[in-house]
Amino acid sequence: MKIETVVTGSLEENCYILIKENNCLIIDPGDDYPLIKEKIGNNKVLGVLITHSHFDHIGALRNFLKNRSVKIFKKSNVSEQNYVIGPFEFECINTPGHSSDSISFYFSQEKAMFVGDFVFKGSIGRCDLPTGDFKQMQQSIEKIKAYPDDITLYNGHGLETTLKIEKENNPYFN
Repeated sequence: MKIETVVTGSLEENCYILIKENNCLIIDPGDDYPLIKEKIGNNKVLGVLITHSHFDHIGALRNFLKNRSVKIFKKSNVSEQNYVIGPFEFECINTPGHSSDSISFYFSQEKAMFVGDFVFKGSIGRCDLPTGDFKQMQQSIEKIKAYPDDITLYNGHGLETTLKIEKENNPYFN
């Protein structure tokens, strides 16, 4: 699976385009739809995955909603389970804390987890925004600590990291 990153909007949100066999999934289309569309190229969009509904992560979502064949995966319409869409297989994991609708998407074959603003390199997402909850954040951290150390965590802003690095260096993981 090829992972393209498009940094969008004034808050420099990471939109991810996952490409496999001329199909793609979009994760958190924050803004800059023309740039996202350019990166999609001739690949067929099968779905859009939303880690949480803050404006900087969904600004370009309306552009994808026009195509009724594109499946939208977000907290309100998914459960904690495995999904297969085209050549993509992933698990939805409820990870509230930054917001009540925060979910992470784990692609086990690729050892990639898309965490939105749940975890950052050396830190975590804010819990003081509406529907944020530090106790839930702690429970979500405990939940993902059970996953393999060699997973790459792709977050909503900044550089990716690994679960091992966060377990060893992130003060919120201790």
